[in-house]
Amino acid sequence: MSTLSHSDSIVVPASPEEVYDLVSDVTRTGEWSPVCRGCWWDEGASGQVGDWFTGRNELPDRTWETRSRVVAAERGREFAWLVGGRNARWGYTLEPVDGGTRLTESWEFLPAGQASFRERYGDDAPRQVEDRVRAAHAGIPATLAAIKRILEAQARDAQETNAE
Repeated sequence: MSTLSHSDSIVVPASPEEVYDLVSDVTRTGEWSPVCRGCWWDEGASGQVGDWFTGRNELPDRTWETRSRVVAAERGREFAWLVGGRNARWGYTLEPVDGGTRLTESWEFLPAGQASFRERYGDDAPRQVEDRVRAAHAGIPATLAAIKRILEAQARDAQETNAE
């Protein structure tokens, strides 16, 4: 079985705070994710540690929703959540660099998620897990590239506004 974690990074043309403000707004996730089509906060939630949100995911062969709990929310540094509160950890870390911010997206399939898959899928669990590993390996670079395009467009828009 493949390693059950993956991460990748990209340098984006924005400050760590600007990047954080974008990636921590889960209601915008559908703009950059190849799988998640939309997210919404639980009533009263605003992205602080302990807050919950729901995400709607779509692939050609299935559609599903997940509930996630924010586990890191440090503006300009890190935003992360646990799917199902314990099954998988997704997150973004931000580091200031020349030209902007190094944005790293990471994914880890946690022991509770592995146990859940064994229970749910039985003998098919290894194939199901491999599907998730492949999705993370393909999805993370696509997500990072889309976030970079959004931030580049925001920077262009800001320059045009300032030039007027």
